[in-house]
Amino acid sequence: MIRLEGITKSFGSLQVLKGIDLEINKGEIVSIVGPSGAGKTTLLQIMGTLDEPDAGTVEFDGTVVSWMKEKELSAFRNKNIGFVFQFHQLLPEFTALENVMIPAFIAGVSSKEANERALEILEFMGLTERASHKPNELSGGEKQRVAVARALINHPAVILADEPSGSLDTHNKEELHQLFFDLRERLGQTFVIVTHDDNLSKITDRTVNMVDGMIKKV
Repeated sequence: MIRLEGITKSFGSLQVLKGIDLEINKGEIVSIVGPSGAGKTTLLQIMGTLDEPDAGTVEFDGTVVSWMKEKELSAFRNKNIGFVFQFHQLLPEFTALENVMIPAFIAGVSSKEANERALEILEFMGLTERASHKPNELSGGEKQRVAVARALINHPAVILADEPSGSLDTHNKEELHQLFFDLRERLGQTFVIVTHDDNLSKITDRTVNMVDGMIKKV
C-alpha cells in the first residue's frame, strides 16, 4: 500500500535519513522504534507528505505522491492520511465534536454529513457524552481519543501516529493501544506508529528498528 524507496534527508550537514526502503501493507499495524535522533519522526513526516525527501520516492497504491504539486498534495493528504500526535493538538476554542469535524470541512464535506460522521466515530470511541466539551474539560485519555477520531473522519488509507501514548498514564496507554487494534478489526485501518513504548511495539504486527538514519536489519 505504501512504498518508500531510497529516502534520504539532510538538515544542513547532518544526514538524518540514509537511504530508507520500507513497505507498509494494508491493514498492518507497524511500529517504528529506535533511539532519539534515529530519524523516526522525520521518516514519518516524509511518509505523511508533511516534508519532502532530498532523494527517493513515496508511493501510495501506485501513485508517486512525492512528485505532486503542493495544492494537489494537500488535498491528497487530507483525504488519505490521518495524523495523531503526542500532545493531541486539539484546538482549545472548539468542542470535541467540532475538532473532529474540521478535516471533513477542509475536504469539502457538508456540515450535516461531517456532523453525522463525527458523532458516529465519537460513539465508537465511547465519547458521545463528551462531544460538546472543550479540550480543557477532557482528560488526557479523552483528548487523545478525540484526536484519533479526528484522524479517522475522512476515512484515511493510513493513520500515522507520533508517540501517541507518550503523554498518557499506564491505564490510558493501554486503552489507546487497544483502540488501534479495535479500529483495525472494525475498519481494516492501517497504522504506522513511532513509539518508545515497548509494550506497544511488542504487540504490533511488525516492528521497524531504526538506528542512525537507517533501518536495522534483524
